[in-house]
Amino acid sequence: MDKFEKLTGIAAPLPQVNVDTDMIIPKQYLKTIKRTGLGVNLFDEMRYDEQGNEKPDFVLNQPAYREAEILVSGENFGCGSSREHAPWAIKDFGIRCVIAPSFADIFFNNCFKNGILPIPLPQEKVDILMKDAEKGANARMTVDLEAQTITTSDGEVISFEVDPFRKHCLINGLDDIGLTLEKAASIDSYESQAGQQRPWV
Repeated sequence: MDKFEKLTGIAAPLPQVNVDTDMIIPKQYLKTIKRTGLGVNLFDEMRYDEQGNEKPDFVLNQPAYREAEILVSGENFGCGSSREHAPWAIKDFGIRCVIAPSFADIFFNNCFKNGILPIPLPQEKVDILMKDAEKGANARMTVDLEAQTITTSDGEVISFEVDPFRKHCLINGLDDIGLTLEKAASIDSYESQAGQQRPWV
């Protein structure tokens, strides 16, 4: 998993509440078990018309936000079904951080397991960041996980909270497999001793 330490990038404003996982990645794209290739279909029904043409008014289709790495949205982001393809699609598009007043629990947990930092903030703080994101590509935010701060393009600093264990995992690029491999020496030692004590196993 890619490490997340400090991110400076374009923030896309999506002022919509209850963005569910079917809106993030529709069900017809759930056949794959690969984590790549889903970014093109992120927010598919909002990004494209029935003929597959881009809708020019959707934020990620606008030139200023095509390279967005941060998403600022409304409350209850990631609600709906518990599909892990939702954070896969977000990450594959290039978004590494999602900021919203609240998140659905399963989506929130899945983000951390896939190298995405979800940041819940009070509505008044999200409003500040939403206005900053609306300035376009020239307004870049910085998300510093180590310092637990978001700095707007105007230099305003907003602090956020994050679970220490999840922070450790993101900064060090550790998913569930990575966490297990950290204990590889202890596991090998145990297996060696177990083999000597119980050779019939």
